[in-house]
Amino acid sequence: MKLWEKKGTKLDPDVERYTVGNDYLLDNELLPYDLKASKAHARMLHACGWLMKDELKKLLRGLDEIAKLHAEGRFTIKPEDEDCHTAIENYLVKRFGDVGKKIHTARSRNDQSMAAIRLLMKDRLGQVAKEAKALQRSLGSFAKKNKGKRMPGYTHTRKAMPTSVDTLALAYGDMLSDDIALLEAVLGILDKCPLGSAAGFGVPLKIDRSMTAKELGFAAVQGNPIHCANSRGKYESLAVFSLFCLMQSLNKMASDLMLFTMPELGYFSLAPEVCTGSSIMPQKRNPDVLELVRANAHVVHGNLVRIDGIILNLPSGYNRDYQLTKGPLLESLGIMKESLRVMARVFSGLKAQDKRLEAAMTPELFATEKAYRLVKKGVPFREAYRKVAQEMAPG
Repeated sequence: MKLWEKKGTKLDPDVERYTVGNDYLLDNELLPYDLKASKAHARMLHACGWLMKDELKKLLRGLDEIAKLHAEGRFTIKPEDEDCHTAIENYLVKRFGDVGKKIHTARSRNDQSMAAIRLLMKDRLGQVAKEAKALQRSLGSFAKKNKGKRMPGYTHTRKAMPTSVDTLALAYGDMLSDDIALLEAVLGILDKCPLGSAAGFGVPLKIDRSMTAKELGFAAVQGNPIHCANSRGKYESLAVFSLFCLMQSLNKMASDLMLFTMPELGYFSLAPEVCTGSSIMPQKRNPDVLELVRANAHVVHGNLVRIDGIILNLPSGYNRDYQLTKGPLLESLGIMKESLRVMARVFSGLKAQDKRLEAAMTPELFATEKAYRLVKKGVPFREAYRKVAQEMAPG
């Protein structure tokens, strides 16, 4: 039975399929977090006198049963359930009768869904931060192993000035530090509990929102119920924006490595284990993993644009549009975690080719240094610049 179903109401099958979409499939990822929030909600209802002790025990037992069935792959969210919230309640009603019908007291599917998504975002973004730090460690090891090895620095894809392998690797690490700081700032914004805000206007019942927030490990209650509803989609956008910034950094690393590992340059070599082959050309060892990291930055950016487009121009309060922000959020979180993991693997097996690096340190890289040697002797910079430019002009 649907949570919104009333007697004598029968939904058109085409409308049902359209409104459900793939939500029932996506909610398999959300279900553990919904169960956690439901347990906290049930304990709060008991503390406020809306559930008897034996009713609470039954509900908690039922929620634990669902968690076990889900872990074993035996809990199915059906299209007719619409989502995990309905599937959970239907199980509890079937198992305990009227007691199961009490689990939805003092909440709406909106704040129920928001709480579960908020918990998921906190968990998954925390995992992303850990993977980003693991990649930083991989970069640090690579920098240490190659400390002081000279290489050309490029601007406009042309040789510019000398730099070093460790400077490049540590620059990537510094980029990640900025991205992690943004990620942690977003986590701080998300760390507010929306349970009890219902569809954006609260509930006409005495409840303890602070209790559920504390039970679920949130830093605070998200107090204003309209703000709760209005933050849906916007918080998902913030999360995906932080992921996109991180993917931009990985995109830069992937682009650099594809350039520097080309046989024509050969400054670095990729481990065979991270390269794929060609179905027709026997000699090929392709950097497909880097190409997909580069492309996935655009996928995450596309997901950010999708979310922002969905939430623009919506009036305050709950709107069904928000349902469509879940898919791009989950996809982006999955892409991000795997991309960080494979990039750490790439750097752990990356080798600097010392002879090729040293051979690439051609005279034009030192033109600026030559100009500044003149500056140190008192020659005005612009005059020194032109003198060196004339000396190094081709022909």
